[in-house]
Amino acid sequence: MFRDKPLRAAMARARNVLRLIALVGCAFVLIASPANAQDEADDGAWVLDPFARVEAGIVLSESGDRENDLIINGDGGYLRAQIGITFGNDTSELRLDADRIEVERFDSATGRDGFNRDRLTAQFSQAIDDDWEVQLRGRLYDDLVTVESIDTDELQGSVQVEYEPERAHRFRLRGTWRDREYDDGEGVNGASSTGQGPRVDFEYRHRIGRYHYINFDLRAEEINSANPDRAYTRESVGASYTRPITRNLRVRPAIELRHTRFDGRFTVDAEERDDTQVVPEVELLWWTGNWRIEGEAKYIFSSSNDPSRDREGYRFAVSVGYVF
Repeated sequence: MFRDKPLRAAMARARNVLRLIALVGCAFVLIASPANAQDEADDGAWVLDPFARVEAGIVLSESGDRENDLIINGDGGYLRAQIGITFGNDTSELRLDADRIEVERFDSATGRDGFNRDRLTAQFSQAIDDDWEVQLRGRLYDDLVTVESIDTDELQGSVQVEYEPERAHRFRLRGTWRDREYDDGEGVNGASSTGQGPRVDFEYRHRIGRYHYINFDLRAEEINSANPDRAYTRESVGASYTRPITRNLRVRPAIELRHTRFDGRFTVDAEERDDTQVVPEVELLWWTGNWRIEGEAKYIFSSSNDPSRDREGYRFAVSVGYVF
């Protein structure tokens, strides 16, 4: 996949470093004693806390154009596994984790019946005082599906600043830089084409009570690339409301608006492709003990100056997970 030598070497070094971190973390998981961790917590020292998660899910989706001449099915299922550790105290925390998803499509719209995605994360959080916290995070993705490509490798670094003057109000601002490589053979001399660019996220959460929230999210991002098919800019805004129904069951209605412009993809009228999506959804979350059972229903309205992208359709998903 990594045909472009400079980026390949950089990605390979980063991948090896993060894998080494993950292996060291797993070793700590094997030798760590929960009882000792609790004793250290009582002493106010740094505590090592291993964690793991397994999850299985099924997705049913279908979309079509306004005349129903083009129907696209996206049914599938997936398995996900995650393992990691946190190591910290009341003010500082280091988190290392490895995450893998295996996806199998029942009806392939793209000719790709299945795929997998790997993710390695190293993250450090530091409380400045009672109100402020700073977080540094590095991530490596392999075979990530993105808006501009179905097969993307990504190395990203981000900084987040959190301000929570009281439990009722929390503000987060995150800046992320992303370097991407695409398995397309469309770069120089048949190498993979590349892209890079920033993303900025802002989140405000108003806490009404236990598991009772209102969230507002804003995002602006872009990818610049010498390959015109990979360059784009996007802005999105979303709002959600989480309300507990019982102690373990919550409902979460939400809506998101996304606007995407592709710099090098043109319509039949020689205009840059311009897409807008409106996505209302409702989600049910039943978290009881270590079990996580979630159901999601979305309806996606897509409008575009490219008639083939002017679509709408549904997406239903159910997942069952267990946290160790």
